[in-house]
Amino acid sequence: MDAATLTYDTLRFEYEDFPETKEPVWILGRKYSVFTEKEEILLDVTSRLWFTYRKNFPAIGGTGPTSDTGWGCMLRCGQMIFAQALVCRHLGRDWRWIKGKRQMDNYFSVLNAFIDKKDSYYSIHQIAQMGVGEGKSIGQWYGPNTVAQVLKKLATFDTWSSLAVHIAMDNTVVMEEISKYHCHSLFPTVFLDVCLCCHLLVSLSVSCVFSVLLFQHCFMMPQSLGVIGGKPNSAHYFIGYVGEELIYLDPHTTQPAVEPNDSGCLPDESFHCQHPPCRMSIAELDPSIAVGFFCNTEEDFNDWCQQIKKLSLVRGALPMFELVERQPSHFSNPDVLNLTPDSSDADRLERFFDSEDEDFEILSL
Repeated sequence: MDAATLTYDTLRFEYEDFPETKEPVWILGRKYSVFTEKEEILLDVTSRLWFTYRKNFPAIGGTGPTSDTGWGCMLRCGQMIFAQALVCRHLGRDWRWIKGKRQMDNYFSVLNAFIDKKDSYYSIHQIAQMGVGEGKSIGQWYGPNTVAQVLKKLATFDTWSSLAVHIAMDNTVVMEEISKYHCHSLFPTVFLDVCLCCHLLVSLSVSCVFSVLLFQHCFMMPQSLGVIGGKPNSAHYFIGYVGEELIYLDPHTTQPAVEPNDSGCLPDESFHCQHPPCRMSIAELDPSIAVGFFCNTEEDFNDWCQQIKKLSLVRGALPMFELVERQPSHFSNPDVLNLTPDSSDADRLERFFDSEDEDFEILSL
């Protein structure tokens, strides 16, 4: 049976439990022990919003697909990593979903932003149609960069969340660009939340111990939103690791589209993964990934910068990120990127990683 057509009820009995190991389990900046905190681990995983393939939703664009089975996995992963940013923004990282317990209104507002209908901020409809402007036809598979670019554009319409999305170019975070978000905030008394999304091309061979350690450290940071990527044409949302295995939520399950019930409430159980999460070896990860971080305050951002600077000092390792005060000259050089000087950051990034959905040459470290 094709995994893309399995139902939730079929899949929930086929997942392995966490291994009995002394290695710590890291989930989005939280450290756990399998022996003493197993229930807490599973509750943390279950509380993440889980977006999978759906069927029988309103046709995209009025006449397009009514299911994203077979093509929407990266779009769903983009939804999951961005939903985690909204959860941190409106509910807090320590918020937990408990089956049968009435949740606060903000939770349903976050969930409704991703429901499969055209007027939800981050619905499959909005992502697919906005992707047309990024050169992707509806029904075409996305890479991590494309979905990040689309979510950045859609976030500008979400005035309730007021998220500023910064996409790092060429693994480089430009400090003056981050500062622009604060200077132009519509809410000068509030630090404008910044969601950092870094599109990377990396080699994560287990033999490259330092590279693996740096990558694992991304899940240890309190600002972590996780990672989207996976294997070619098969995307996953990675939320942590244990030992040399990544922990992830898998979107490759087709569930019926959800509609509010007669009382107007939205049934939400199918948006939470209520079985142990999947795992895969870090060495199996495709080299093109997007790593996300959420900084709720300026102090959060400064702390993130300090952690990145410390990681850059690890001997024998190529830094995953580089912090620079100003945009490097080669970013804006039209001869390098074959663009006009007034091209937007989004256009430059799109073309710079134009081959993201093709085969990659893994970088040698």
